[in-house]
Amino acid sequence: MSGTLYIVGTPIGNLGDITFRAVETLKNVDVIACEDTRHTLRLLNYLSIKKPLISYYKQKEKEGSQDILRLLDEGKNVALVSDAGMPCISDPGAVICQKARENGFFATVIPGPTALTSAVALCGIETGFTFIGFLPEKKKECDEYIKNFVHSPLPLVFYVAPHDIEKTIIRLHESLGERKYYAVKELTKVFEGVTEGTLGKDIEFEAKGEFVLVVFPESKEKEISGDEDILSALKEEISSGSDKKTAVKTISERMGVPKNRVYKLSLSL
Repeated sequence: MSGTLYIVGTPIGNLGDITFRAVETLKNVDVIACEDTRHTLRLLNYLSIKKPLISYYKQKEKEGSQDILRLLDEGKNVALVSDAGMPCISDPGAVICQKARENGFFATVIPGPTALTSAVALCGIETGFTFIGFLPEKKKECDEYIKNFVHSPLPLVFYVAPHDIEKTIIRLHESLGERKYYAVKELTKVFEGVTEGTLGKDIEFEAKGEFVLVVFPESKEKEISGDEDILSALKEEISSGSDKKTAVKTISERMGVPKNRVYKLSLSL
C-alpha cells in the first residue's frame, strides 16, 4: 500500500500557533521533509517529536521529489514542511505536490498559518488582492515583471527579505509611482509591527525580520492626470537619464495615460 504525502503548515513565528492536527500528523508520519533540517529540528524539539528528517529545498526540488516519491512507493507516510508557514506559498512544495498526483499517490493538506493572509487581515483590506510573493533579484527582470501589475485595481502583496526592503520600495516607486503601502514586519513575534508609508517618500527600516509589503492601487484622484502632471513627470524622467522615447513609454505605463497623449506633450519639451 502506498504512503500519503501530508502538506503541513507550521508557525510563521510564534511556535504556539501550531495546530493540534499538525502536531498529530508530525507525530504519526514516518519521515519529515523540510527546507532546513536545523530549523525544523527546533520546532520538533519544542513539540518533543523525534522523526527522521530529509532535506527538500528550492534549488533541489526535482531531486528531492524523487526521494519522496520512492518513500511513498515503499508505503511510507511523508510530511512536507517549510521553514515557516505553508509549503508551496513562495516556499518549496509545488513540484512534489504535482509529481505525487501524477504518480498516483494521495496528497492532503494540514492547514496552518501563512504570512500572506495574516498580513492582509492586519492591514484591513476589504477587497480582493493580488499575491506576487518574492520579486526577481535582477533589476531588469524585476522591472519587467512589475509592469504586468501597473494597472491592477487590487492591492499587490509582496514577500520581502529584510535586506531587500528599501531596494524593493525604490523599485516599486520607479514602476508604480507614488502609492500608499503597508510594510508588515515580524508577524506573530515580539516586535510585530506595521509601517504605513508612500512609495517615493523616505522611511527608514531596520533590516531585521521578514516583511510582507502591501501596495495599494493608484488613488482615484490620480487616475485622471492633468497635462502639467504629465509634463512634470516627463521632465523628471528625462533628467534622470532616460531618452525621450523611453520616458514617454515609462510615464504612460506609470500614470495609466495613453501613450499618444504623453508623446504629444513630450513634443513641447
